Amino acid sequence: MHACERSRLVLGSGGDNEKLYLQFKAHMETHGLMHELRWRGLISQLSNPTGLEEYLGGGSRTVYCGFDPTADSLHIGSLVPLLALKRFQLQGHKPILLLGGATGLIGDPAGRDDERNLNTPNVVGSWVESLRAQVDRFLDFDGEHSAVICNNLDWTEKLNVVSFLRDIGKHFSVNGMIQRESVKARLDREGQGISYTEFSYMLLQAMDFLELALRQDCLIQIGGSDQWGNIVSGIDLVRRHVGKEAFALTMPLVTKSDGAKFGKSASGAIWLDPQKTSPYSFYQFWLNTADADVESFLKLFTFLTEDEVVALVRETVDHPELRGGQRKLAQEVTLLVHGDKALKSAERISECLFAGEVTGLQEADLAQLQQDGLPSTICESGVGLLTAMVEASLVKSTGEARNLIEGNGIKINGEPVTDSRMKISFDQALFGRFYLIRRGKKQYCLLVCVT
Repeated sequence: MHACERSRLVLGSGGDNEKLYLQFKAHMETHGLMHELRWRGLISQLSNPTGLEEYLGGGSRTVYCGFDPTADSLHIGSLVPLLALKRFQLQGHKPILLLGGATGLIGDPAGRDDERNLNTPNVVGSWVESLRAQVDRFLDFDGEHSAVICNNLDWTEKLNVVSFLRDIGKHFSVNGMIQRESVKARLDREGQGISYTEFSYMLLQAMDFLELALRQDCLIQIGGSDQWGNIVSGIDLVRRHVGKEAFALTMPLVTKSDGAKFGKSASGAIWLDPQKTSPYSFYQFWLNTADADVESFLKLFTFLTEDEVVALVRETVDHPELRGGQRKLAQEVTLLVHGDKALKSAERISECLFAGEVTGLQEADLAQLQQDGLPSTICESGVGLLTAMVEASLVKSTGEARNLIEGNGIKINGEPVTDSRMKISFDQALFGRFYLIRRGKKQYCLLVCVT
């Protein structure tokens, strides 16, 4: 049974980013893939640097990266390996995106302080399908070097346990396994330990590498630096069963210069799913990047060329008040993940809120602000303005709200409000549903009519 499934082309040829990719591809053809990965800071560990470079230079090769379904959406940390697969493809190599329908049922101990909760097969299966649809837009699924999407449950679900222990488990030393950082850290932590289930995770990942080597002649695996031990185990398994050298390339886990966790905002994780993180909030996350992080984020998350990145970094240093690097970063990543329409919406919302020109907002823009862009409250017609402002967290008390109104510090839908006894009526609301309340120059809240 062939485990890989062809999917449709969304991005890379005729999509929003066609010009971007053609420009990047020309740059890659001039400088080469390994140079491209190095200057972007995308290489953490290599199993055989010289051998890998020679192997890649010998023709079109197959490379894979695995993504376990731990939720119904990937977050922005997943963009690094996703875009790395695209960079390989633009250089003429064939990418395989492996979804962990099986490994997602087990749980990877890497990067965890405690045991993962086990989700049901139905839940994990639904997450696999959600991720399959989500990653579709990042790779080219047509043409000579077309990408494929695989699910490791296809070759694991009916696996005979005795065969697994004899064919796979026989090649793993428990002594070596407990020295792996992901395992050792758990064993050394008082009161924790590790279950046999998660302890076996590296065997399943190694078997994935072997299966793809046999089925797709795939001899390159990429992943985050926390996956090094698992990937190296796969290299050894491929050598024992296939008699060929396989290669590992890991990428650094993204961190912020101030030590704060990457990919988090005040409202939580930054997801790729627009229903979990709106395009506006997604855009704002990148726009608020610290100056010290602009260079590394431009390298890791965009397809801008080396010269373009250097120019943007210089502009950020010379004129930090313009935030040119941040703006370009936000534009490029939002376009890549959500497309041109969503980017225009995010920019429109940002410009309208900055200028206070709320009449330029579309109904879909206000729906994004309600989702996660602004403090919001749903209220009925007739509620007092003071109460609504408190419920929307714009002020701490009705007394503070009254003082602001009487001091001309509040506007509703762009118009000043002076009556602190005002009752909310949605007769004049934007699209019959929304009131945008502005405090001073930067603070907003959204009142939404109950439906």
